[in-house]
Amino acid sequence: MDDTGARVDRIHFAGGCLARVAHLGCAGLYLLLCLAAAFNHAFDFWLIGVAVVVTGAAVSVRHRFPWAVGALGASALTTLFIVLADPPFRGPSTAVEVGGLLVLIVRVLWREGRERLIPVAVALSVTIVVLPLRASAIQAVLFVAPLGVLVAVAIGIGLYLRAIDTRRARALVSARRDERLELARDLHDFVAHHVTGIVVQAQAARFAAGSGTAPDPEQLDTMFAGIEQAGTEALTSMRRMVGLLRDAQNATASDGDAGRGEGDGGGAGRGSGGGAGHAENGGDRPPTSPVGDLAQVESLVAAFGDPPASLWLAPDLGGLPPEVATSVHRVVQEALTNIRKHAADATAVQVTVARRDGETVEVAVRDDGQGRGRRLPSSGFGLSGLGERVEALGGRLAAGPRPGGGWEVTAVLPARRTLRESDG
Repeated sequence: MDDTGARVDRIHFAGGCLARVAHLGCAGLYLLLCLAAAFNHAFDFWLIGVAVVVTGAAVSVRHRFPWAVGALGASALTTLFIVLADPPFRGPSTAVEVGGLLVLIVRVLWREGRERLIPVAVALSVTIVVLPLRASAIQAVLFVAPLGVLVAVAIGIGLYLRAIDTRRARALVSARRDERLELARDLHDFVAHHVTGIVVQAQAARFAAGSGTAPDPEQLDTMFAGIEQAGTEALTSMRRMVGLLRDAQNATASDGDAGRGEGDGGGAGRGSGGGAGHAENGGDRPPTSPVGDLAQVESLVAAFGDPPASLWLAPDLGGLPPEVATSVHRVVQEALTNIRKHAADATAVQVTVARRDGETVEVAVRDDGQGRGRRLPSSGFGLSGLGERVEALGGRLAAGPRPGGGWEVTAVLPARRTLRESDG
């Protein structure tokens, strides 16, 4: 049930640290041997220093671009000086220098921005190809093809890693955008729900006034309070919906996927998707019914039988804003889906929904699985998109292993008690 995106980041970090240590160890050992053999060749000390600079740039964690430019300049100027001044040259450390420059090509093509990528990569490639000129023109002719092949391999690796990161970033943006659009559709339905309540209560007040029987002040206060509450909630939902739509529109710029129709949104395959379309086009769900309320959470947990799941709703939970109730449903739905995919060895699942205080509500889904058993395919962005929904409402989402074993997904959502919980 782990978030694949976070897991990939950890693998990349660990793999990068291991590669840096391996490169630094091998290069350092070789340069020490070169240093021990350079007592009678003073210029070799300079070449070893250049190799050290290039190796430092290859394993640098911060300020990659200045390191790359410095290494490029040191290597290119050294080659130019040797060609023009023709000092005594053996250059056993050049092998380390070439390896470091190849690593720099990979890192530049992988990580740097487009405005820096092409000129620096071309300059590094040319610097590597002309390195044999330090010895002689004949060696330059002999080694240009092998070095060109190595440069091409480094360029291919860098572009491949860049393509993987770009595809993953686009998938993450798409998942977050789809979740925002789905929530915006839900909020549209909530606005319709509140406005319908305003209309009904206003019609009731007009009917009472036209019947010839003047309502007493307490009844009027109740009607007007209901209209005020519904209007406030409608305005709040509308503001959230507009903000989400603006953010979702901005999020489409990076992957060129803005033209996708509403039917292709992230909620197309889920029970809560397509809310606006149902509300406006006379679908099966009436426009005044919330999408994914607590009653549906009970049904969702009751239908989850492998492993058996239990639900505990706090007695003091009270009424929740519609957008919070549907987000609670989405958290439980995503967590149970991930348990079914990734925790086949779990024997029990506990779902709890409770108020932490008067301002927030906490929903938690916990299992006792150890992650063994079936490993079904997953996009890896379910929790990322869900976190986007929770954060859009001003809450926070956490997922991780439990101290005693198993896994838990916890969301804390702002949910002030409604003014009139009993009015529906």
